[in-house]
Formats: sequence, C-alpha cells, structure tokens
Amino acid sequence: MGKRIIVRRRGKGAAGYRSPSHRHLSAAVLPKLRSGRARVIDLHHDPGHTAPMAKLLWNDGLLRYMLAPEGLRVGDEVLMGEDAPIRSGNILPLSIIPEGTPIYHIEANPLDGGRFVKAGGTSATIITRGKKVTVQLPSGQFKSLSGGCRAIVGIVSGGGRHELPIGKAGKMYHMNRSHAKIWPRVSGVSMNPVNHPHGGGNHPHIGKPSTVSRHAPPGRKVGRLSPKKRDKKGRKG
Repeated sequence: MGKRIIVRRRGKGAAGYRSPSHRHLSAAVLPKLRSGRARVIDLHHDPGHTAPMAKLLWNDGLLRYMLAPEGLRVGDEVLMGEDAPIRSGNILPLSIIPEGTPIYHIEANPLDGGRFVKAGGTSATIITRGKKVTVQLPSGQFKSLSGGCRAIVGIVSGGGRHELPIGKAGKMYHMNRSHAKIWPRVSGVSMNPVNHPHGGGNHPHIGKPSTVSRHAPPGRKVGRLSPKKRDKKGRKG
C-alpha cells in the first residue's frame, strides 16, 4: 500500500512536523517599549535559532532575550529609542537610521516585535527615507515600511554556521530536527509509483510534464504549478 506524499502527510502540523518549542530558549521579539537601556548578562545557544541569543537585563528590572549582533559581548550596553546612537545592537525606528546602515530584526508594523531578517549572518539595508522607508532585504527584494517600525542596527551573528563540517549524517538529522525539518528528503523520482506521482520507471525521470494544473487534486499537485494567466499588459487574470 502506498504512502501519502510529505506535503499531504504534514497537514496542519502533527508532532513530528512541529518545532520542539519546549527545547527553545525564548522567542525572538523586540520589547514593547518606546525607550530603554539594557546590559548584556550572558550569551546563549538556542536550538530554535541560527544565531546566539543575548540575555539582557533592562532598566525596568525584567530579563529579555534578543538575537545577538556580530561583535556583541557580555557587559555591553544596548539602548533603545529615538535618541539612541547608531551603534551595533541598538534598537531604533527606521526613520532615524541613516541610509546604507545594515539592520536586522525589522518590524512589519510598529511595535509588532519584529518579522524580517532574523537568520544568522543576514542583514538588510536602508535605501531611502521619506513618508515610507525603503529597505532592501537579503533576498534583494525592496520593501516599503512605516518609519515607526523598529530594527536592530548591525548584522545577525552566527553567519559562519555553513562553514562548519557536518562529519556524519546523524548531526545533520539533529540539526534539522531542531527546526522541525524532515531529513533526509527523498526525491519523488526515486520512489515507487504508488508512493509519489513522479515515481516509477527504469531510471529516475518523471516521464510526464512536471507542470501541473492549479486545479489538480491534492495527490497529483506536485512539481511546478502552471503560471496564472495574464492579459496583454501583464496583469494577472
């Protein structure tokens, strides 16, 4: 009897497909404060993030965690607010940060805690400032955001993680398991025809067009989806 393909088996996310949050140190969110001052107490590894987490003691007496930028050390001071200097690790509104400054952990809306550029070794760049602030993300995409959205100045630490040797398959398995990623990932053409629509044949090839209709049933919708129809002006139909 054939098995369901991974996309269908995942569903809404059973236990095997959910990131083990009980092992994670803390969620990476910016504090909902207009201004503040904190001191770095310690730096921790968090299996749920690709960058170290800095443990901060804020002036309101609470301990909070933050994605550590490159160069941050224990004992350093982190400032937040419009009057904070442009220095690595400080949290400022986008309207205050000069053009060309590398930033990360950017909010999509003011005081939402941060949504963009949180992976280790990544950073975005301020391009222009006006009614809206244009930011270039690591993917090259340009995004217009409100000037009241906050971000952390600097580059996320942990950028050298791709240079570490894996050594054995078990290490790769546990690395992916911390982020709820299935590994190893078997390609569809390597399966039997009962297990995947691309399976079967005397050698690994699909044997049919890899583009499928957007109206295909769930068990058949694998591969590349057919593009949406566009009119003569290039608008989606």
